[in-house]
Amino acid sequence: MSDKKKSQFLVISALGSDRPGIVDELTRPIQETGGNILDSRMTVLGGEFAALLLVEGGWDTIARLEKILPKLTPKLQVMTKRTEEQEEKESALPYIVNVVALDHPGIVNQLAAFFAKREINIYNLETDSYHAPHTGSLMFSANLTVSITASFSIVQLRSEFLEFCDSLNLDAIFEPMKG
Repeated sequence: MSDKKKSQFLVISALGSDRPGIVDELTRPIQETGGNILDSRMTVLGGEFAALLLVEGGWDTIARLEKILPKLTPKLQVMTKRTEEQEEKESALPYIVNVVALDHPGIVNQLAAFFAKREINIYNLETDSYHAPHTGSLMFSANLTVSITASFSIVQLRSEFLEFCDSLNLDAIFEPMKG
């Protein structure tokens, strides 16, 4: 395969006031230039739309997107960054971590510190806050995907994590990713 045809990868982050049609506005130039969205996360936070996309395409497609997408401003603030295809980690297993607790400041940082201290990579992190149905108390939930290498004792790690969560009054589940 020649260098001209070799796939290139572009990470796109976008932020703008939420409104109907914003996803179309962001994705239309990708489709029109022949880019392929491999992975994306899009959500509304407060009144703002936020998106992260991984786009694949030839060098010419990626170059055109780098030129076109930032011009969507001021309606949409867009940043782009070239990246490489993610390398497979040796003997790493994906695990799902779910945490629920009464909401209080610092939970995300405490969870991140637990895994960082053990050099465990967090591949995905989603959080949410909501009011409990019967009490109306503000609740917090976090869903993480982490990658555990074969060098870890899963039994020991799970035990340490659940103890850690108990000490912070967090309900937690730590299990292998299914499917």
